[in-house]
Amino acid sequence: MRMRKKTNLIPRMERCSHVQIKDPAALKGIWLKQNPQMSALWLELGCGKGRFTAETAEQNPDVLLVGIEKVADAMVVGMERVCGKGIDNVRFIDTDVLALPVLFEQDEVDRIFINFCDPWPRSRDAKHRLTSPGFLELYESILKPKGEIHFKTDNQPLFEYSVEVFETGGWTLSEVTRDLHEKGAVGVMTDYEAKFYEQGVKINRLVAKKEKR
Repeated sequence: MRMRKKTNLIPRMERCSHVQIKDPAALKGIWLKQNPQMSALWLELGCGKGRFTAETAEQNPDVLLVGIEKVADAMVVGMERVCGKGIDNVRFIDTDVLALPVLFEQDEVDRIFINFCDPWPRSRDAKHRLTSPGFLELYESILKPKGEIHFKTDNQPLFEYSVEVFETGGWTLSEVTRDLHEKGAVGVMTDYEAKFYEQGVKINRLVAKKEKR
């Protein structure tokens, strides 16, 4: 569903401008040097309205969490959530995932979160899936040795596809589950995930790690 354009988007973003990076390419290779109080750099791809972003950052105050979202009308909600809670270890970037190599240096990122991305169900569109081989190569280029990808989705076909692609690509999988909340709510949820949980929709999750050559 396409999000309705917000007529007051610009002033809302300006009020939260201190958590948005306007020129992220200028920080390539120095994200943690610019934030010496932080011990690790995590990315969330497609952070949406930022519920997961804000709560994860709150629970990990020594980590710099960068939320990446190309839909500004969604991202501004996340910015407001972070600002409203006074969270100081989150930054937002309004861009596409394909720009990652321009924004982050090789071996600079410790962890990547991919939560409930577009499943692109048609086979001809598989290359657009954020867990397709092309994207995994992109992530590998910026992840540190032993860096991790944390992936969650409600879409079963996408999950099975992703498991196969990770394993074929030489990634080691752990914490693989096809019913994350089987015994009750687990971990930080996104807005979508919270709705799915209430509806009894099963959530798939895995952690992928790849030893670099």
